[in-house]
Amino acid sequence: MAELLVERPQLPLPARIRRRVGALVVDSFFKGAARAGRWVPLADPRLHDVEVTRDLPYLDTGLREHRLDVWRPRLRRGPLPVVLYVHGGGFRMLSKDSHWLFGLIFARRGYLVFNISYRLAPRHRFPAAIEDACAAYRWVVREAERFGGDIRWLVLAGESAGANLITGLTLAACYGRSEAWARAVFDAGVTPVAVLPACGLFQVSDPERFARGPKRLSHFLQDRISEIADAYLDGVRVRAPDGLDLADPVVALERGNPPERPLPPFFISCGTADPLLGESSRLERAIQALGGRCESRYYEGEPHAFHAFVLRESARRCWRDSFEFLGRHAPSSHAR
Repeated sequence: MAELLVERPQLPLPARIRRRVGALVVDSFFKGAARAGRWVPLADPRLHDVEVTRDLPYLDTGLREHRLDVWRPRLRRGPLPVVLYVHGGGFRMLSKDSHWLFGLIFARRGYLVFNISYRLAPRHRFPAAIEDACAAYRWVVREAERFGGDIRWLVLAGESAGANLITGLTLAACYGRSEAWARAVFDAGVTPVAVLPACGLFQVSDPERFARGPKRLSHFLQDRISEIADAYLDGVRVRAPDGLDLADPVVALERGNPPERPLPPFFISCGTADPLLGESSRLERAIQALGGRCESRYYEGEPHAFHAFVLRESARRCWRDSFEFLGRHAPSSHAR
């Protein structure tokens, strides 16, 4: 089968410098916020009756990127519903350690959480991240029971790039694909009962579409989206025409091919001031066109990943909405 070479346009030097400076600002902010949050006294999981087992390998490579943390509510009895959480960061930064808060939030509500790291771009380009997510999925399916989990109640959750990856995981679970690592997810025979992709970028290729739309982004925001495609896809060779499906899961869904297994219910959340707002509504339409169930909540005036700042009322409202959705599809109370 023919190969497709993804070649991103080369920028002039001033634009490259502008993009690099902007990336340093954004990277420093998110990394600093994650580190600072861990020093807050309430971040101690013991205060929430949650226990953590850290740095378990889901692949035997010795890489830190192939490890996960297990967050478990201590006082719950019986098998627990399972959350596989995949962090964001534009496929090129952050980790399970920066996203400890999400493990804590789900675990204190009664979920057994597997919070994973994965290989990052540009050192590891597509399909490294989704390949790792698929490996973690298979590990969780095999191992959840020994941590007290009930894999029949599997939830996928993630934000930003993580939202892209869990949507790709859902495609791998519901469509029998040709990639061996994706096919192994399908062959595992476990389909999620709910998927929570927050503020996702669901098509990594063609970031220039944001500049062609009626509401053009600022240079700063356009740079942030374009650098994701540059880091994740530039120089990648894939099989045409569907080789980028698991980087562009919304494109795959828009193709309209019916899944071999029914799509699970989706809960999509995003702020209306998020430059990726259109991605969420696009995914919603694609799921519904296939007959899938999808609920969405759009939070007025909120920026990208606002729900991570849990002291904000809008963030707390987003989490209440998320758990209300889970209460109907993967209730933690079923394990009590």
